[in-house]
Amino acid sequence: MLIEQDITCITIGAYIEKITLQTGSFRLTQPEWVKNEVVLNKLIELGIKRVLVNTDKFDAKMAATAASETSITTKRKQAFNVKMMHAKALVLTSKDIQRKIFQHIEEGSQIDLCSVRNLTTELIDTLFTNSDALMCAINIRNKDEYLLEHSFAVSMLMALFSRYLGIEKTVIRELAIGAFLHDIGKIRTPDYILNKPGKLTPDEFGIMKLHVNHSIDIIKSIPGISKISLDVAAIHHEKLNGEGYPYGLMGQQVSRFGRMLSICDIYDALTANRCYKKGLTQLKSFGILRSLAQDGQLDLDLVHAFIKCMGIYPVGSLVKLNSNRLAIVEGYNKADPIRPKVNSFYSLDKRDFELTNQIDLSMVDDEISASVRADDFDLDMEEIMRFLVSEA
Repeated sequence: MLIEQDITCITIGAYIEKITLQTGSFRLTQPEWVKNEVVLNKLIELGIKRVLVNTDKFDAKMAATAASETSITTKRKQAFNVKMMHAKALVLTSKDIQRKIFQHIEEGSQIDLCSVRNLTTELIDTLFTNSDALMCAINIRNKDEYLLEHSFAVSMLMALFSRYLGIEKTVIRELAIGAFLHDIGKIRTPDYILNKPGKLTPDEFGIMKLHVNHSIDIIKSIPGISKISLDVAAIHHEKLNGEGYPYGLMGQQVSRFGRMLSICDIYDALTANRCYKKGLTQLKSFGILRSLAQDGQLDLDLVHAFIKCMGIYPVGSLVKLNSNRLAIVEGYNKADPIRPKVNSFYSLDKRDFELTNQIDLSMVDDEISASVRADDFDLDMEEIMRFLVSEA
C-alpha cells in the first residue's frame, strides 16, 4: 500500500517511493529504503517534509538491526556519561584541595601533601583508564576560577604527556604533583596584577615573576616533597634561549621535565578562558607553541611530541562540521587523525541543540571544517556538557 507520511513519522526500514513535499530541490533518483539514522537525518536536513511510502516493502530486519544499534549507542552514551561524572568529581575535588592549600599558606600552617598525592594518584589512574572523559571534563572551565582549574589542568596534561613519552608511572606521579603545585606562589601575587587585562608594566612583570620564587619557597617547606616535584615546578618558566626566570637557565641547563611542564603550562594558559580574555582554539595554541619553539624558547621536538600526544583535534575540543553542526571530539582515530570520533549536538542552521549523534568521521561523508570555541556561538561548555549528559 502507498501512503503519504510526514518525514517525522518515518522509521528505519521504511521504503520511500518519492518525495511529495519539501522546502529544497532535492531529487530522489530512485525509490530507496531508509537504512539508518544517518539517512533519515540527511533527508530532514535537506528540507524534505512529506514522502510517499510503500508499506508492503517495509524491511523489518533492517528496523530490528537499527534498534539493536541504537541500544548499543545508548549504552555507550550512558557509559561515557558515568565516566564524565567521575571526571567532573575529580576536578571539583582538586579545586577543594587547592583552596585548602591556599588557606594553609595564608595561615602559615603546614600543607598536607597526602591529599595532593591521593589526588594525583587518582588522576593518573583515571588517565590510564579513562583519559577521554577527563579531557572533556577539564574543558568545563569557570573563567573566575582560572588559578584553581589551571593547576589541575596542567597536572593532567603533564601526566598525559609523560605517559605518551613512556615515562615510568612512579615518576609521572611526582611530575604531576610538581605540576599541581607549580603556581601556588601566585597566592602572594596581588590580584590587580594577576587579573590585569592589558600588558603588565616592567615593574608589574617583575612582581609577577616573583611567583616562581614564592612557589619554590612554599614547596620546599612541604614535608616529604620529592626533588623531582620541586625541580619541575621551579623551572617551568625557564626558556632554552636563557630569557626565562627565575634563574635564567639556558639550553641543556633546562631539564627535559622542565621543558615539558613549560609546554603544558603555556598550552593551558592559551586555551583557557579568563576573566579578562577569551581562550584560543587548540589549533591556534599549537601554532603559538611551534612559534615559541622556533624562536628558541621551547623545545621543538617536545612541542611536536605534545601535539601528537594531544591529537590534531584534542579530545574535549569543539569542532564545526561541514554539515553545519557543532560537535565535541570524543575519541582519536590513530589511522585517520583528521577524522576523529565526535558527538554532534548543535545545529548552526537552527541555532539550537539537537539530538546527539556519535559519529566516527572516518566512516561517514562529513568532515571537520574548523576548530572552534563555544564562545564563538554564544554558548558555554557547562551548558553543552549539561545537554550531553541529559541526552545520555
